[in-house]
Amino acid sequence: MAAYAVCVRDGMLLLARSPGPGGVPEWVLPGGGMEHGEDPHDTAVREVAEETGYRVELSGLLGVDSSRHTFPGRFGRRVDQHGVRLVYEGRVVGGDLRPEVGGSTDLAAWHALAAVPGLTRVPLVDTALRLWRERPPSGRPTP
Repeated sequence: MAAYAVCVRDGMLLLARSPGPGGVPEWVLPGGGMEHGEDPHDTAVREVAEETGYRVELSGLLGVDSSRHTFPGRFGRRVDQHGVRLVYEGRVVGGDLRPEVGGSTDLAAWHALAAVPGLTRVPLVDTALRLWRERPPSGRPTP
């Protein structure tokens, strides 16, 4: 389980940069894994603060993204991973933009919405933007 925030301000989207697989940096939504016993709302607020320096207020749940992947595991066994990600809409209410220190990301920045398709990014960025734009009642973007 993980929780993320879509923060859009003046046509700009807040993203964090992760080292990515093979050392190729990729842009991600600020957010991440829930700690044991943590409420998903609190997870998104905490993760945005850790990765960007901003304090955010979450105004609503945009939707839920579910993904399933299998990976090679030890001793020839496959690892079946199922991720459930809650995507909230967030608004910056304080703090100062800064990179995360000693975490999973190394930079935070605002990007023009029109420039996002040209960025190297994880698929969740596109899914979250679709949820933000479409606001489907089901919480799932249309196929």
